[in-house]
Amino acid sequence: MTVEAKRYSAVGEIVGAVALPDNAFGQRVNTHILWEATRCFLANQRQGTAKVKTRSEVAYSGKKPWRQKGTGRARSGTRGSPVWVGGGRAFGPKPRDYGYELPRRVRRAAIVSALSQKASEGAVFVVDAISLPEPKTKLIVSLLERMGLGGKKCLLVVPESDPILTRCSRNIPRVRTRIATALTAYEVVDCDAVILAGESASRIEEVYAR
Repeated sequence: MTVEAKRYSAVGEIVGAVALPDNAFGQRVNTHILWEATRCFLANQRQGTAKVKTRSEVAYSGKKPWRQKGTGRARSGTRGSPVWVGGGRAFGPKPRDYGYELPRRVRRAAIVSALSQKASEGAVFVVDAISLPEPKTKLIVSLLERMGLGGKKCLLVVPESDPILTRCSRNIPRVRTRIATALTAYEVVDCDAVILAGESASRIEEVYAR
């Protein structure tokens, strides 16, 4: 099945349609792999710095509050006990690393599934190579508005690093710029539209469609 996407000029004028690589944009969507990739991405974003004091760390004396027997009260060994107000926390969180990695083949399959899902929804667009004369954010805003994507969450994919384009788009809310060789399945699924600039589609096929 041939998958097509709308093609626009560098200034946002529609030119026609272009066929997308079937082995990167026309594959069966594997929802389980997408879930695994999303879970892995979000886990790697966690700081893991939550920390509470245990009974050995709270600032209390180790003296026994009262004698063991004969007072009529429940026995107690220390004011730092978790059952006391202001005492230490039992089984509380400690700093830890939540991150983990998925096999390379699984990561690539997840990205292909995410791109195929967006392509089937008609949410993939192709733009001719964007050449900006000056680093002005309004140029990218104007391009998105002419494409009918103004205000939407967009993922702008470029074939290679472009500092000027990155500077122009980083101030636009809900717009991310990523290199074609550094995509993540979560960012593809999380956006409303995937915009492929220049030769990004070819680079994606070269890297992920194996």
